[in-house]
Amino acid sequence: MVRIIFALMLREMATTYGRSAGGYIWAVLEPVLGVTLLSVIFSLALQTPGLGTNFPLFYATGFLPFAMFNDLTNKVATSIRFSRPFLAYPSVTFIDAMIARVLLNALTHIAVIAIVITGIYVIYQLPVVVNLASVFEALLLITLLAVGVGTMNCYLMTAFPIWERVWQIITRPLFLMSGIFFTYDLMPSQAQNILWYNPLIHCIGLMRRGLYPTYQGSYINQELVIAVSLVLLVLGLMLLERTYRNLLER
Repeated sequence: MVRIIFALMLREMATTYGRSAGGYIWAVLEPVLGVTLLSVIFSLALQTPGLGTNFPLFYATGFLPFAMFNDLTNKVATSIRFSRPFLAYPSVTFIDAMIARVLLNALTHIAVIAIVITGIYVIYQLPVVVNLASVFEALLLITLLAVGVGTMNCYLMTAFPIWERVWQIITRPLFLMSGIFFTYDLMPSQAQNILWYNPLIHCIGLMRRGLYPTYQGSYINQELVIAVSLVLLVLGLMLLERTYRNLLER
């Protein structure tokens, strides 16, 4: 199983990054440019960010976890389609394909987050007071949530192709509903009562708790994120285990 997963990871590295100019450089440049653009736009519109005084750090702590969740979810959801030729072999299962994509892309995003955040601290000469335990916990919960949502979507998108379009439509507001631009604490109480059930807002809050020593984030509930993730993961795996061979023949 380890050899199969490693081979699938190498294949994805070659197909995803090896064919593009710059390869892995774009994996770093894309979030850097995104954080820079948002920082410039919102620094002109707002006097101070929701936390601290540095716009790039504030938006990076929201944008990068969201980008990690969004990309991992899509990669897991399309893992059967991506590795369909190899799933014809009895020794390769859909779980191998999922694990390979999760490992490769999670490690890539963690490296990108580390590079971007470190770069912001160095460029702006910010005092480094980081709670690594909270940061690692946030990254772990983001990965778990993405795997749960992605596994369920993997079944739905493979069984019902129209679900991919539906998912893109219903998740467009997620960028604004996950506390990227404004912290949960600054939102109106009516919005808080609804957005509290968004697991991603807890993950982003946990990331900011790790990078802002004065930020408490009393609303953060790790149990909610774990419960939603595990329910979707178990349900998705059960559905795929029963039907994925039939789905491959479509």
